[in-house]
Amino acid sequence: MSIFAVALVLFSALCHASWNLLTKKVKSDTAFLWLFSVVSLVIYLPPMAVSLIFQPPVISAMLLLCILVSAILHSGYYQFLQIGYRKGDLSLIYPLARGTGPLLSMLAAILLLHERPGWLSLLGALLIISGVFILVGNPIALLRQGIQTRTAILFALLTGMFIASYTLWDKYAVSVVMIAPLFYDWSISLLRSLFLAPVALRKWHTVQELWQHHRKEVFGVALLSPLAYILVLVAMSFTPLTYVAPLREVSILFGTFLGARVLSEEGGMRRILAALVIVAGAVSLVLS
Repeated sequence: MSIFAVALVLFSALCHASWNLLTKKVKSDTAFLWLFSVVSLVIYLPPMAVSLIFQPPVISAMLLLCILVSAILHSGYYQFLQIGYRKGDLSLIYPLARGTGPLLSMLAAILLLHERPGWLSLLGALLIISGVFILVGNPIALLRQGIQTRTAILFALLTGMFIASYTLWDKYAVSVVMIAPLFYDWSISLLRSLFLAPVALRKWHTVQELWQHHRKEVFGVALLSPLAYILVLVAMSFTPLTYVAPLREVSILFGTFLGARVLSEEGGMRRILAALVIVAGAVSLVLS
């Protein structure tokens, strides 16, 4: 795995953890999703316009299908993620969702895309995924904490399934169909905004309140969420998914740190151990 790809994925991980923290702090629903999607379209319109001049896309049925399917998958991902954050802690939902998604996408890449990672890459992936589950803790104890915790776990796992689905689909879009990452992500945001517009209109009072009281969070997510994924799309365009997906788990390090420092969530030695295991896995991937 090239150093450039590693740098892209690591910076993406920092952006990803940061926008998840902002989303958790807002504790909103579809109205927030629609609002930051629209703001994101405005923020990224200038670079999009420049990219269209120098790299105009070749419009085809396959390109349109890729954008449509990905917009649906990403919309489901954001919806389930926000429900999970309303039900549980960042330090529970984020690791479960991030751990389940790359694990499933890596297995699917081996089975469906016929990728063949080396033993060092597999070891790195195993260490990263193990670190995720050390970070989450005893799943049996979590399940005994009540219906709200069980519901939160369910939505975290469903979020992970959406992550795996759009990761595989988007890998195909940028590496086989050869859709430019910036154009691809901007088009997905556009469709998502159109999908959610009727809901946003019904909740217009909530949209106004969000804009009035959480404008910084809206701008933060609108900037960081697309940036995080565009960087990953660029990395996936020239790097096997079995390398990119597990390395994205480093975002859990950033998410855990932000949860502890900003949200005052407890962690202790278990989180330190988990962080070390995840770092070891990331190093294995870099060396592979």
